Amino acid sequence: MVDTRREERTRRFLSLAAGRLAQSRWMLGAGFAAVLAVAIAGGAPWALVAAALLFVLVVALLAPRRTRRQRDAERAAAAENTQLDGLSAQSLAAAVSDPLIIFDAAGTAVHVNDAARSAFGAIAPGLSLLMKFRAPEIQSAIERVRSGAAASEVVDYVERVPIERVFRVTVSAIGRGTGLFVVVFKDQSETRRIDRMRADFIANASHELRTPLASISGFVETLRGPARNDAGARDHFLQIMQNQTQRMARLIDDLLSLSRLEMKPYLPPGATVDIGQIVQSVIDSLSPLAKESGVVIERTFGDEPVEARGDRDELFQVFENLMENACKYGQAGGRVVVSIEKPAAPGHEVAVTIRDFGPGIPEEHIPRVTERFYRVDIDNSRKGTGLGLAIVKHILTRHNGRLTIKSTLGEGAAFTVHLPVK
Repeated sequence: MVDTRREERTRRFLSLAAGRLAQSRWMLGAGFAAVLAVAIAGGAPWALVAAALLFVLVVALLAPRRTRRQRDAERAAAAENTQLDGLSAQSLAAAVSDPLIIFDAAGTAVHVNDAARSAFGAIAPGLSLLMKFRAPEIQSAIERVRSGAAASEVVDYVERVPIERVFRVTVSAIGRGTGLFVVVFKDQSETRRIDRMRADFIANASHELRTPLASISGFVETLRGPARNDAGARDHFLQIMQNQTQRMARLIDDLLSLSRLEMKPYLPPGATVDIGQIVQSVIDSLSPLAKESGVVIERTFGDEPVEARGDRDELFQVFENLMENACKYGQAGGRVVVSIEKPAAPGHEVAVTIRDFGPGIPEEHIPRVTERFYRVDIDNSRKGTGLGLAIVKHILTRHNGRLTIKSTLGEGAAFTVHLPVK
């Protein structure tokens, strides 16, 4: 048993030694040749020569051996470098999704990728970039990089025509001593638009909350001062304060509702609901408000089911917002008419129209009434939070639906919800 283990260790040692000698064969051959050359030329004793050769052999045996994994990694890296070396600059530029232009030391275009042609039109090779882009910030960046004053430059560039677009432009040299440079345009338009929307939203929400808070604060001071012992004024002011707190509560509820809708994925709901039943439930729930506003809600649809795919609670909120607006802003007409148009054929849309007979909406305001906090009539719009139609729009977008608005001044307005059947 002991002899077997000893033989196994001996075989392993010999195999390892053979492998190391084979791997270091060139170094071993060079060492032997050098030792023999020195020995022959200098007439060294053969004992010393034998010792030197033995030393070279020991070094070759003890030299670190590359593993198979290391050799495979080296071969893979070499193959990858070979593939990269085979790619042309045009191929690399075409793979970039942002507009990219390669230019030379004279500032003329050498290569333009498809994204740049799509963004800025045809840019022929040889065209001067200083003639194409007249913005001082781009010209300054190109001049600084081209002259060697800077390795790279990053500037913002705004195009006004045909539409406003904002780009983050990077100009840099390609390699060292190539005489070529690259300018890359990163479109920041959507990011800037979202930033403006966020800033406007915060400003509008702050304004909407500040107004009732200032009113409540003023009445509190009055009640604690001049109106402390005036029972009639106290009751009047307390009623106003209650109305203002209710308005703030509605605003906060709408903000939370809008936030929840924006966080939901834009996936169409899978449940099938009865649109007629939802609309009737909304009519029943708004009967007290309609009576208080002096408005009669008339329905012109039957009791037969009208099915569509959707979320019942969200669609209830859509029709509730639209009917509530019709009762508040169209109360001068005295009535609100609700109708449902069934799909003319399988796969068509269900259309629910809520029409009031109030003062109507000026035509120039119609495209913007679904924006957050947008006001058509500042005085009359204080009845709501300014978010109802924005919520309606978000819910319908999630349902792959749409909202159309038709209005004639003095004759009222009609809001139609279109929902796909499937």
